[in-house]
Amino acid sequence: MTEETGALILLSGGLDSQLAVCVLKDQGIAVHGISFESPFFNADRARRAADALSVPLTVVDFTTDILALLHKPPHGFGANMNPCIDCHAAMFRKAGLLMGEMGCRFLATGEVLNERPMSQNRAALGIVAKDSGFDGFILRPLSARLLHETEPERRGWIKRDGLLSISGRSRAAQLDLAREYGLSDFPTPAGGCKLTDPGFSARLRDLRDHEGLGDLRSIALLRIGRHFRLGPALKLVVGRNERENAELEKMAGPADLILKAEGNPGPSCLLPSTASEEHVRRAAAVCA
Repeated sequence: MTEETGALILLSGGLDSQLAVCVLKDQGIAVHGISFESPFFNADRARRAADALSVPLTVVDFTTDILALLHKPPHGFGANMNPCIDCHAAMFRKAGLLMGEMGCRFLATGEVLNERPMSQNRAALGIVAKDSGFDGFILRPLSARLLHETEPERRGWIKRDGLLSISGRSRAAQLDLAREYGLSDFPTPAGGCKLTDPGFSARLRDLRDHEGLGDLRSIALLRIGRHFRLGPALKLVVGRNERENAELEKMAGPADLILKAEGNPGPSCLLPSTASEEHVRRAAAVCA
């Protein structure tokens, strides 16, 4: 292999994606990372991993793409509001379109066969590759020897016998490899996507079905406080601690109402400017 062969890898910063970088580097592949950000996931872990692994990283805004999928994803949702199959396909599609600009010949990912029941079974991996538009050019180094041969292998850009055959939900093989490669900074396997969180997903579903998902501030508020629906298009958000009180006050618009109990410690409550007098009375009762 030569340094002229480049791989653009979807780098989440998790253990699997870090190991995939190491496996590619072992074969002399020049690796460039790409990570995606939206209101539901950020690239902080990817930035730390890229720095530790000494690979360049490009961060792409994925907000418009993921919001479009949250209405009716072609392949459905997981256990919560996570359209993982369609989300992964869209990420590969965007990465593939940028691949040439970054001097890369193929795409890579740390996905492990059968590690996640919805999005990483054999059928789902095939759907993602096909829907991305880059079928044949997506290499999964950790499970490659259990999957169909890809174009990078056929064309001699990378050796199949240097790839791995990990499968299943156990992380024993990955943890052994982490020790071999000297990796120690990686998160738990739960992931950093808020769309897999049941509580957050319930709030997001409620927002989608009432106000809609057109207002990014309303989406950002889903991470904060307790939420009380006062009307078909009206919610009260109540801070749970001093930090959340400060965040709510900072996020309030010029016409929004901030309610506090006069003369007593307690929550800050954010009420949209569209509230009626009756809504204000109800919100004040909740605040008190």
